[in-house]
Amino acid sequence: MYWQTSRFRIDLSQPKVMGIVNTTPDSFSDGGVYNSVEIACARCERLIEEGADILDIGGESTRPGASPVPVQEELNRILPVLRHALTLGVPVSVDTYKPQVMRVVLDMGADIINDVWALRWRESPDAESAPTVVAAYPDCGVCLMHMHGKPATMQSLPMQGEVVSQVRAFLQLQTQSLQTIGVRKQRICIDPGIGFGKTVAQNFALLAHQRELCALGYPVLAGWSRKSSLLAVTSSAWGSLATATLHERLAPSIAAALLAVQRGANVLRVHDVQETVQALKVWLAVQAADALEATVIIEEKA
Repeated sequence: MYWQTSRFRIDLSQPKVMGIVNTTPDSFSDGGVYNSVEIACARCERLIEEGADILDIGGESTRPGASPVPVQEELNRILPVLRHALTLGVPVSVDTYKPQVMRVVLDMGADIINDVWALRWRESPDAESAPTVVAAYPDCGVCLMHMHGKPATMQSLPMQGEVVSQVRAFLQLQTQSLQTIGVRKQRICIDPGIGFGKTVAQNFALLAHQRELCALGYPVLAGWSRKSSLLAVTSSAWGSLATATLHERLAPSIAAALLAVQRGANVLRVHDVQETVQALKVWLAVQAADALEATVIIEEKA
């Protein structure tokens, strides 16, 4: 399997790590930490040194309770960092749901649009739509995420009922709709949207049954990094969710990442690139040993 993007055809025969670069002052985990062009650009370079295969740059927080920011403010945050990231030799994704932002960053050469709204957001009925923008660029990659509700209210009014079938049906509809306007299947990746309008139990159900989403035939992106659902099941060890440090979020994030890969995830969107890459190398070594053992058994039988 591969993922076609503007400049790169990403080989997904092994899982890829997407490093998060937030240029926002209010992101849920690292808001304000990289809130300058120089620091954000340095983070891009460091993540690649740590083993990131893809960079994902975001200029607006979509954490629970977040408020939207104006288009120009989002562009002011993203563009200087994007300009630098595009020189670093890896695919660059932009985390945005606004068609106006999509067009500007794709004109600059961004490889992937990573959209929490799955291209559904539209400023007004007569405004340009996100699918129209993406379709106008014949090779750009796109990641369609499932989100219930909107960031400002999604966790106060989470989904009801069985989650896996609902998420699967939504992603199937959105991917098929995009293909009807000329976006090739090879350009599309899907994301179940962990933490976006779901309960803790629903998030873990999506992980447990992730292969049902893989069966749709698209690469699957898993975004478990530092999510509160992980702390909800480990908080007895660490105290309250509100006081958990980044270090205390690390081990659960790595565990969830490996479980996601075992269940078919192709891309891991993470804050902690170096640690995730190291964990994946151990997992890949075990996979290689299993494959070698299977080969030996087959040869012996022959």
